[in-house]
Amino acid sequence: MRKFITSLIAVIAVANLQAQQQNVPKLVVCITIDQLRGDYLEYFKNSFGERGFKRLLNDGVVYNHVQFEFSNIDQASSFATLFTGSNPCYHSITGIARYDFEKELERSCLHDAHYLGNYTHQNFSPKNLLCSTIGDELKLASKGASLVYAIAPEPECAIISAGHAADGAFWLDDYNGKWATTTFYKNIPPYVDKLNSGPESLSSRLSSVSWSPMLQTGNYSALPYIADKKQYNYKFNEKEVGCYPRLKTSPFINKEVSKLAVQFINAGELGSHQTPDLLNITFYGGNFLDVRDKTYTQEVQDIYFQLDKDIEDLLEVIDKKIGLNHTLIVVTGTGYYTDTETIPEGETSVGGVFHPKRCTALLNMYLRSIYGQKNWVQGYYNRQIFLNRKTIEDEKLDLNVIQDKAAEFIAEFSGVQQVTTDLSLRSGNWNEGSATLRYGTHHIGRGDLVIELQPGWGIEDDATGQKVKTKRNNAVITPVIFAGSHLKPRHIERTIYATEIAPTITNVLRIRAPNACSDLPLSEIK
Repeated sequence: MRKFITSLIAVIAVANLQAQQQNVPKLVVCITIDQLRGDYLEYFKNSFGERGFKRLLNDGVVYNHVQFEFSNIDQASSFATLFTGSNPCYHSITGIARYDFEKELERSCLHDAHYLGNYTHQNFSPKNLLCSTIGDELKLASKGASLVYAIAPEPECAIISAGHAADGAFWLDDYNGKWATTTFYKNIPPYVDKLNSGPESLSSRLSSVSWSPMLQTGNYSALPYIADKKQYNYKFNEKEVGCYPRLKTSPFINKEVSKLAVQFINAGELGSHQTPDLLNITFYGGNFLDVRDKTYTQEVQDIYFQLDKDIEDLLEVIDKKIGLNHTLIVVTGTGYYTDTETIPEGETSVGGVFHPKRCTALLNMYLRSIYGQKNWVQGYYNRQIFLNRKTIEDEKLDLNVIQDKAAEFIAEFSGVQQVTTDLSLRSGNWNEGSATLRYGTHHIGRGDLVIELQPGWGIEDDATGQKVKTKRNNAVITPVIFAGSHLKPRHIERTIYATEIAPTITNVLRIRAPNACSDLPLSEIK
């Protein structure tokens, strides 16, 4: 009898272990749609088919809104937060670019001269991303057996979502239109080389690419504020400067990304290994570059309409090759939207224009009146003011005192909501009001003063003199959808944090969360 019970327990244990292993997906596909707007999904849904966005929304676990805990979100800081499960104060990616005041040079946040580019002249690596990613933890848990790849229009999106230990990260080069990567990653699959050469390459097909509305003009009625409903026809000429960056804001970039993703699934046989694989895909959901001066356009509705078809085709490939029950699909956005307001002549609006050059000049004059005729201000970048620390050190002055005096001065400027000093953020002397400034900056490379502007205030670009509107982060509804992997459909109204997505994915994979992540997995995803 005892032997029988022992055998029965063993059988049950094995059965439970097999059940747990079966619940682990063979493939995780993270689809991040840059500038995705949840309100647009609702507005445009009547033009969607049944097997794209609607399939995900009807069959998945849907959280209506993802909240980022910091302001001044952009492409790079958003991706780093989503894939590390931590905020910029930990992962250090505070913006897509960084400025070197000594060399007077702006570079990508991932610039790394130690690594050459393949199919690009640019130099990148993930070394400035200071935390592990979902892919890093998967490679570690599987002892390198799991495959991890990322595909995106831009290098920062591809490299950040791939992480440090990935097999590869690919983006479309701005100058030659080829799928580029960095020698930081060690191999380029042959099907990527094939897409970069001969008749398969984008450059060889570009002359035949033109963009006209896919629907009849009258069907673009979701946004009633569109004044100019014309039959446009955009073409892309490789000889024109900025051709590929322009194409990256059209529906064609999503088709190119999807085309390469299908190659990884079919030819790369992702999802066919003993351990799960990870494929991170970035699509574009913002407005077209040519009409950025218009808030409401039929072009953006057509981008969503065509993206719906691309997602439908991709889901069909995954279902046929691997099976959606064996695949975890995660779809979310980046929490911001690039928008430009044009105020009609004679109309008034809330807000104004903040002039960084004027601000730093007046601050320098103020500090000179107190401390003497030196250059006390190094410059302004990304809503931060940098003091000349070498001069302050040489004069044996108290940096903390000077930061406080400078902050009090800048706080009096029109349009400034609040100013926080670097030392107060380092020492923990910050409150709920300045929490977004703390979460959104990193102590390495942070300015001496961090500025938050009032709503509606724009920043004048000193280089061009053009007014740049503030991104309206709080107005962007960003959903997240978990689908496939035997998940039961469910709509959840509560707001979740962007930092909760990564630990949820790693929990489904039965691996540790990224090393800077402190949030628990979402309880509804098991």
